[in-house]
Amino acid sequence: MPKEKTFSINNRRYLGNKYKLLPFIKTIVENECGNVKTVADIFAGTGSVASAFLDKDLIVNDILYSNHICHVAWFSPQKFSKKKVRDFIQKYNKLSVSTDNYMSHNFGNTFFSIEDCRKIGFIREDIEIQFRERRINEKERALLITSLLYAMDKIANTCGHYDAYRKGNLYEKHLEMLVPAFTRNLSKQNACYNTDTNELIKRIEADLVYIDPPYNSRQYCDAYHVLENVARWEKPKVSGVARKMNRSNLKSDYCTKKATAAFEKLIEGIHAKYILLSYNNMAEKGNDRSNAKISDNDILRILSKKGEVKVFSEEYKAFCAGKSDISDNEERLFLCICHPSKELIPSALNYTGGKFKLLSQLLPLFPQKIDVALDLFCGGCNVGININCKKVIFNDKCELLVGLLKTLGENSIDVVFEQIFKIIDCHNLSLVSKYGYDFYACNSQQGLAKYNRSGFNDLKKSFNNNKKRDAYFFLQLFVLIVYAFNNQVRFNAKGEFNLPVGKRDFNKKMQMKLKSFMERLQSGNYEFRSVDFSSVPLDELTEDSFVYADPPYLITCASYNEQDGWNETQEKKLLELLDKIHQKDIKFALSNVLEHKGLRNTILEKWLRRHSEYSVIDLNKDYSNSNYHTKNKDKKTREVLVVNYKLQEKL
Repeated sequence: MPKEKTFSINNRRYLGNKYKLLPFIKTIVENECGNVKTVADIFAGTGSVASAFLDKDLIVNDILYSNHICHVAWFSPQKFSKKKVRDFIQKYNKLSVSTDNYMSHNFGNTFFSIEDCRKIGFIREDIEIQFRERRINEKERALLITSLLYAMDKIANTCGHYDAYRKGNLYEKHLEMLVPAFTRNLSKQNACYNTDTNELIKRIEADLVYIDPPYNSRQYCDAYHVLENVARWEKPKVSGVARKMNRSNLKSDYCTKKATAAFEKLIEGIHAKYILLSYNNMAEKGNDRSNAKISDNDILRILSKKGEVKVFSEEYKAFCAGKSDISDNEERLFLCICHPSKELIPSALNYTGGKFKLLSQLLPLFPQKIDVALDLFCGGCNVGININCKKVIFNDKCELLVGLLKTLGENSIDVVFEQIFKIIDCHNLSLVSKYGYDFYACNSQQGLAKYNRSGFNDLKKSFNNNKKRDAYFFLQLFVLIVYAFNNQVRFNAKGEFNLPVGKRDFNKKMQMKLKSFMERLQSGNYEFRSVDFSSVPLDELTEDSFVYADPPYLITCASYNEQDGWNETQEKKLLELLDKIHQKDIKFALSNVLEHKGLRNTILEKWLRRHSEYSVIDLNKDYSNSNYHTKNKDKKTREVLVVNYKLQEKL
């Protein structure tokens, strides 16, 4: 009995195929990347690189359906019948087809002989019939189509791609489908996608993301349009000498002047420990069509923003349709070891109700992939500034607070510190970090209130009379907060700062907090607004956005609840807004208190009873460190987070 003829993933001609570079790629991953369990090959082409990581969970993607269907064949974990696939292949190989069909009408005696075109068209139609009538499943369909595509590629009257065919050539080879080399023990977590890479990256995450984009102006949909046509089997109208279908929806920005911008957006959206980019050094060595679209400088600039970059190279022979004297070509691997998730930093403002101590509980409950986060009641920004996302919109009704935050975000750290020390000196306030406690005839336990009271009141008067609203004005406010009782923020009905002096000053710890806070503000994409929560526009938010609401708590007595700062009407308006956000398919999380020292938030309770689709998570927090006094201290506080999305993946 003759040995069964099989084929494997690398038995196909394809521009930029990395099969010969697999030892190089695997060596870099093994030596430089630790604890890789999930690999995403997002410009996968034939899938040869993904095939080197069959022991991992794989995410494989390509915009061409002719590649995607092969990925399903090679990587999908769906069960299938090997015998059934073999039997169909044997049947197809024995066929002799004399009736014309879509393939023979459109491609006869071009890339294939008319006899082979008739056979290709018949087989492809039959595969679809078998699938529609449920005689084969998705995996079996993919295996048969893959076998057909590889067989076509083996006999195609081309020089390796389908931009043109050889005229007057004899059709000496004829179609013979082979049996795929079946892969066992594929991960059940494997996923195959057929979509735009820049869109996909927003929805996935992996330990290692491998990127092998088009390098030059050669569009892959032009080079493989015949295989794409057969794979899709939509039987479109074709035109021109090369018999091409409409491919406008398959064109890649990476083959155009838009390549650098597209690459930058891609890298920004990646969620991974490691990014491994293949990109050769053809920038100025070939003709215009061969030249790389993204410069080395741009590659390094873009990757460096994401993490530490290392570059590895190996010589290779460049593809060229004609003769070439190009030499010293290298395939380079740019390895980016991505920066870890943001280090949690506290706000420079000790704002009442700040959530810094709760972040370890809150952040794991937030959506993992967020494009824009809206911090609806930002306060000191403890939450928003620690969220991993592309952009944060900070909003707070207090215009003075927002003005201060903008001042810290828009001015250089050196200038801000210089101005702060100037204000401290101008009003004869203490500076223990420079002179020590003995200089002020007190100690840490006694505090500095006695010494600073006169100067603090003088500064408070100067601030309350200052109408300029410039950077100096807002830095006066910052110094007031630092030297005020418990470093807190409070204004009276006239908008005047009205807290008494406190025990502390602008000490080393406060200086370090301010520096870290400003560095974070100035390194990310942050926007500040000061409008009533009900007036915040939602149109700019998408399904990938996230709204965090940390309103004043109705049943507590913090300073922001004074002067009717938050009442039942506002509580109801907020809950109505959250319902509206939910209806727009935007994710939200609400921090609130259901029970506090004998009081119950009945408005919140009734709202939650009406919305079983919302989840309520209890948080471990008490108010023992607050600056107000209440009776019934032995009664519990129940602080909760309410979310409108599923939490299974996060708990």
